[in-house]
Amino acid sequence: MSTLPKMMVYSVVFSICFGLVHLGGAQADPGLWPKTIRIGLIPTEGGADITQRFQPLIAHLQKTLGVQVEAQSASDYAGVITAMAHQHIDFAYLGPKSYVEASEKAGAVALAMEKDVTGEPGYYGVIIAKKGSGITKLEDAKGRVFAFTDPNSTSGYLVPNLLFYRDLKVDPRKYFKEVKFSGSHGASILAVKNGAIDAAATNNIDLNRMAEKGQASWDDFEVLWKSELIPGSPMCARKDLPESLKAAFLGALMMFNTNKAALEKLQIGGYAPADDTVYDVIRYLNQLKKQLAQGS
Repeated sequence: MSTLPKMMVYSVVFSICFGLVHLGGAQADPGLWPKTIRIGLIPTEGGADITQRFQPLIAHLQKTLGVQVEAQSASDYAGVITAMAHQHIDFAYLGPKSYVEASEKAGAVALAMEKDVTGEPGYYGVIIAKKGSGITKLEDAKGRVFAFTDPNSTSGYLVPNLLFYRDLKVDPRKYFKEVKFSGSHGASILAVKNGAIDAAATNNIDLNRMAEKGQASWDDFEVLWKSELIPGSPMCARKDLPESLKAAFLGALMMFNTNKAALEKLQIGGYAPADDTVYDVIRYLNQLKKQLAQGS
């Protein structure tokens, strides 16, 4: 089967399954697609590491869609959102909170969500401290140095803030001696392991990835707190892209689920179709966090 018929088949199949395209007419014409598709990746581990981890998926997308595919990251989450707002990227891998921001500021629409290696449709936020530091529960970290990940991170900022403001009824800026932003989950994990900070907010998926690379282990840490399930990180598109391209991109992600070796390289359990409503819970938490912070 040639590349062009394959693209058309994926477009037709996913228009039927998900109502993403209207068959016939200009919308289903791959000739309207960009010659090069650019995908932005939030720096969960650091820009170079995440682009390397995504290479199997990039190669799969390029082969399946029949166009050049390029991946790029940024120094922070906001950089990826800004790039989409200025049409410098077409698709993006974002966290739930950064997706909500991108949907408002950059016209992002969710296509699929990441599953963890067990197939669970989401992940868990955790707060960690170095084992042997004397910090075995969250109260022990009071007056110490604490790190969030990024203001647009879900597990590294939004969800733990609800713990502080709603459940503990404290302002983290007053509860801890110093509050920092590390820039990535990988940086937070290593900073705790190396004793540069006392405690940090991260998540189980990124801890597993650091363990897979041999850079850290769960045995290095005390888990001071664990959140409820957070919706999986989305793959999203600019809403102004051709509907046939968005449908074909989703189809390619679903095909990727059959490549177990590539999924292991990417360190995920695959992708599931998703839409914007999946992240309404994040919008609610975002608004709640703002209200609680204003009242503190």
